[in-house]
Amino acid sequence: MATRWNRFYKKQMENQRLRDLVERELENLQLGIQIAQLRQEERLSQTKLAAMADMSAPKISAMENEPRNLTIATLIRVAHALGSKVEIKLVRQKKIKQRRRHQSARAA
Repeated sequence: MATRWNRFYKKQMENQRLRDLVERELENLQLGIQIAQLRQEERLSQTKLAAMADMSAPKISAMENEPRNLTIATLIRVAHALGSKVEIKLVRQKKIKQRRRHQSARAA
């Protein structure tokens, strides 16, 4: 069943600029989601994880809810406290997006 919210969202996502913004924000949130899931799998509170990573509980909360401007060193500390490791991988986006960026760079 299509709700008013679903119709509104679909209409908004027709705007390329807004869709790009939403996609970037979702990419940012994925890291926080991963941290929260690993923490929950280990049955750790944010406070306990913070103690294990030698940082504050509000920092863990911020990492899970608004993961911005995190250093790799901080991620590694949290990963080790969770018995995990950090892997960073750059993945090419679809060709359409790459061409669009290339074209706008040439136009500038």
